[in-house]
Amino acid sequence: MSTITVIPGDGIGPEVVDSALRVLTALDLGLSIDVLDHVDANGYTPGSGALDDADLARISASSALLLGAIGRPDLDETDYTRSVLLRIRQEFDLYANHRPVRLWHDRLSPLRNAARRTIDCVIVRENTEGLYSGIGGSLRGFSPNEIAIDTDVNTWHGVSRIVDYAYTVARREVCLVDKANAVRNGGRLWQECRRRAAERNPRTISSHLYIDAAAMKLVTDPGCFDVILANNSYGDILSDLAAALAGGIGLAPSANLNPETTFGLFEPVHGSAPDIAGKGLANPFACLLTTALLVRHLGFTAAATAIETAVAESIAAERVTPDLGGRLSTQEVTRAVLAAL
Repeated sequence: MSTITVIPGDGIGPEVVDSALRVLTALDLGLSIDVLDHVDANGYTPGSGALDDADLARISASSALLLGAIGRPDLDETDYTRSVLLRIRQEFDLYANHRPVRLWHDRLSPLRNAARRTIDCVIVRENTEGLYSGIGGSLRGFSPNEIAIDTDVNTWHGVSRIVDYAYTVARREVCLVDKANAVRNGGRLWQECRRRAAERNPRTISSHLYIDAAAMKLVTDPGCFDVILANNSYGDILSDLAAALAGGIGLAPSANLNPETTFGLFEPVHGSAPDIAGKGLANPFACLLTTALLVRHLGFTAAATAIETAVAESIAAERVTPDLGGRLSTQEVTRAVLAAL
């Protein structure tokens, strides 16, 4: 029996996770659920974080982790988020951020040209290096003479493995997105790793765009992309842009994976949204689609497809929350999905 560790987290996290667990129960996949509902902002202690070694041991004993949301405004200036989310990514070396983007219904696209609305791609983002590695510092802080440095870290090991992963999930093409004309050292490393991977995968089309051109192409012709491969910061930006083209982050799932160990952290792209927490307005679709990613990762392909189909049917019938133009609550949308299942 596979075990899934669950961290509901903060804000709307517990609400959307509750929807996901109700769907998992309905599917009856024989999974064991281990809920760490004490890992949240209320359990955060400055200096020691909200996640301790015992919690990590429970996560390690599971096959995957489902996370609702982490974050609270009054803790933005602390290491709270890093002590949970980034610690898990680092401890389990979850270097592959996998973000599928799909337009579930034509009416959800903000694009005027109907012929250009279709989007069905995966953004593969390097998850452990780049500008988010935390290497840097400041000198003479909060003064007119302040110097602030953040280092963009790129290693052969880190880049080559994420490039290889991108080719394993491609159906037809991998498009590397970088800024190698301006950021030359890291750009050259990414270009060389991509070139070698392309030689090993001759049946997959290999292409390249600079980040500014890629952003423009996403808006003007999003359907042309299959796999977008990018570093940590560029992948972060492009995945939110792509999600907006497909109806918003309320529909955006993601997985943080280590393909070698097969362990994964699965989380909806949206944050904790404290402004709507507890009001029944949270859109559960992103968490449900994330759950579909999780169960497919564990080998339950039919169950994953069933969740996605139920979500699509609910959207088509306009059984949706206000962010998608509907009037239903989180619980009502969940019941609609369960009925479709």
